[in-house]
Amino acid sequence: MLRSVARRRAVAVWSFAILFALASCVTADAQKKPKRKAQPRGAPVLWRAQDTDSLDLFHGPGGRAMQPDLRRLTFIEEEKGGYSTKYRVRDASGRVWVAKVGKEAQSETAASRLLWAAGYMTEITYLAPRATIPGRGAFENVRFEARPSDVERHGEWKWGENPFVGTREFQGLKVMMALLNNWDIKDANNVRLSGRHPRNGRAELRYAISDLGATLGDTGGGPFWRITRSRNEPEDFSKDKFIDEVEEDGRIDFAFSGKKSGMLNDITVEQGRWLGRQLSRLSDRQISDAFRAANYTPSEVRVLTAAVRERINDLVSLRRTRAARSRRD
Repeated sequence: MLRSVARRRAVAVWSFAILFALASCVTADAQKKPKRKAQPRGAPVLWRAQDTDSLDLFHGPGGRAMQPDLRRLTFIEEEKGGYSTKYRVRDASGRVWVAKVGKEAQSETAASRLLWAAGYMTEITYLAPRATIPGRGAFENVRFEARPSDVERHGEWKWGENPFVGTREFQGLKVMMALLNNWDIKDANNVRLSGRHPRNGRAELRYAISDLGATLGDTGGGPFWRITRSRNEPEDFSKDKFIDEVEEDGRIDFAFSGKKSGMLNDITVEQGRWLGRQLSRLSDRQISDAFRAANYTPSEVRVLTAAVRERINDLVSLRRTRAARSRRD
């Protein structure tokens, strides 16, 4: 009798132990399983109409009010990835920024302003001629990119798959990449930003290009394209050809040889002229301000301003070939 009772107790104990172990495994698996991220909300936005001729390209989309307070910077951490060295910092007013140092700082600051002037969503950037980051050193030409607390970042978007494929505005964005000689076009350089519409306060999901450092140089070409490509080289940019010709079917043949150059094969004359008209509203002073904001020398500002104006004029003056017009008629 006693043995029977002991046996039943032993079975009960072992059964409890097994059930407890199984429950622990299920709980552990549940804890390991990553939580599904909340889907970003808001209307997708790529481009917005604006009063172009009144834009302040020196201070950019953040205006005077958003400028970093450099009286005291606090180092937070080093940002990983990309061509340039980047540090996350907090300025004297408590705002958080990503500071980029190196060759891309100037070109990115200017390129982001020109992209914004064309109506596209961009990051808020400023360039400091000199800045000291505690524990990391003193640097010249530091780009500060804002990380506002009310704007959430949702990762990359794809050039080949997004809500705007085929629209006039998306075609115009591709033309802007060629106009700026952005030869490092890739999905990883894109970002979605959730925020509020500046006037009506509605939620929106902005499709922006976050990394524009590989601009304002030469896109390269031929068998030595890796060697001939450059970034932030005003003379290279001014000498590089923008448009080769207009094809008989009315498409523009760009002299662009950067990454994803094939995505420019379907740009029509009408789409190129639309972007050209947007940019043609800018004065030479506004264009120059974009380069002054990036601390280019006066001679470099003149070279870059003239080169950008020439590219804008090339777009505005585009015409279909005679053969294409006759087929359309």
